[in-house]
Amino acid sequence: MLYRGDMSRSVVICAVVLATVPGCDAGGPPAARPPSPAPSVQAAANPPAPSAQAAVNSLPPRALAAADEPPGALACGRIAEAVRGGTLMQPGVVTGISTATATADAPVADAATRLQQAYEQAVKAQGTEDEPDLVAAVSAAGAEMVSVCADSGLETAG
Repeated sequence: MLYRGDMSRSVVICAVVLATVPGCDAGGPPAARPPSPAPSVQAAANPPAPSAQAAVNSLPPRALAAADEPPGALACGRIAEAVRGGTLMQPGVVTGISTATATADAPVADAATRLQQAYEQAVKAQGTEDEPDLVAAVSAAGAEMVSVCADSGLETAG
């Protein structure tokens, strides 16, 4: 028997998976896309330029709490953006999501902790045969966090 939460979780995970599969739009043949490298830990070795995310991450806890209304909105907005953009393996992204959970409720904070742990394991596995599976685990943890945010009513926040 499916519960309401299980159904919404399934819908969110399916939406994330379908959004990342090339050529699955409703109209005509898939558009030609230049080949893009598969996500890997190698991305962690090339840090991006400082961004607005870095500025928010440097806020003192009180200022972060004021900006994070309702609690968890910043983290949920960041995870949604990272999943849509396929940037979970970029340096600083997962750490920024984790930092943004300082005022979040327990389910969102716990999901961010699992995401951070998966990311750290993937980085440690760079160049090993376990790397692809651990990078996939980061994607799965990201999808799980999106689902937790949806269950918390924060799927469109951020």
